[in-house]
Amino acid sequence: MKNLFLSLIVVLFSVPAMAVTLKIATVTPEGSQWMADMRVSAKTISERTDGRVLIKYYGGGVKGDDAKVLGQIRIRQLQGGAFTPSALASQYSALNLYGMPLVFDSTDEAAYVRSRLDSRLQQGLEDAGFVNFGFASSGFAIIMSNTPVKTLADLKGKRVWVPEGDPISYASMEALSLSPVTLPLTDVLTGLQTGLIDIIAIPPMVALIMQWHTKIKYVTQVPLVYTLGFMAIDKKAFDRIGEADQAVVREVMTATYKHFDLINLDDNREAFDALIKSGVKEVKLDTKEVAKVRNLLLESNLRQGEKGAFPLDLYKEMLGFIDEYRSKNIVAGE
Repeated sequence: MKNLFLSLIVVLFSVPAMAVTLKIATVTPEGSQWMADMRVSAKTISERTDGRVLIKYYGGGVKGDDAKVLGQIRIRQLQGGAFTPSALASQYSALNLYGMPLVFDSTDEAAYVRSRLDSRLQQGLEDAGFVNFGFASSGFAIIMSNTPVKTLADLKGKRVWVPEGDPISYASMEALSLSPVTLPLTDVLTGLQTGLIDIIAIPPMVALIMQWHTKIKYVTQVPLVYTLGFMAIDKKAFDRIGEADQAVVREVMTATYKHFDLINLDDNREAFDALIKSGVKEVKLDTKEVAKVRNLLLESNLRQGEKGAFPLDLYKEMLGFIDEYRSKNIVAGE
């Protein structure tokens, strides 16, 4: 009997742990470098966990828009997705902070603020039920249109795309006398083709990848909105993974998103040059006009914060870091 008991223990401990498969959806097109890099990370995780953690990606938006992906996560058909902040802002409103219109002047300024706030936002998102591995910026969304945008008056009455679930951008566009049109990311190209929307605000790199640039004629390079992307995995699903394997997933995916964050800015600059070479014409917005737009948007931002769209105290802390950065640069410049 004793020998039988010992044999059972040996058998139990020799059986490999059941693999956990994380099914993750993204709108990133199949065949893109981003998708290739994510598949490399999945292979690395599988190898380093001896097959105990498998990641299956669904690229190209085949699982639908953000709302559909979140619905599939809730019923456990998916375990995660690649999102923009507005997609999960209803779960954690502080994700709205970095994307406030015309808050940042430059990517260096944004990086300074992020070095002080990123870890807090990551932890806040995890406390809200989604494990993440850091944020990757896609640079600034800039104005792309079919008529030149040189002044604030040029925006009046134009139909502008606003992502689903992004009330802050909606209010901001209304503050600029634009007519916001809410569409999922997957419907924007059709909206441009049919004339449903006149203007989009998106990083050049994203416009190229999604082929939206083929339906616009002008680009106004003003740092309208600082954009980010991130992966979010349902914490309950992630907690099914053993502790040591969780550490591997975090290490590999954090490195992947740091890589994206680093290369995306260079890719965005190259994408802007590619837009111009493709025949899209650059339009300059007068600095006085930028100041007018910024004043209107800052007022709109504050009203949204007062309504609870994001933590007002954290927003003011972020503005403090921006002022700190700008004052340091002024002193350095002198």
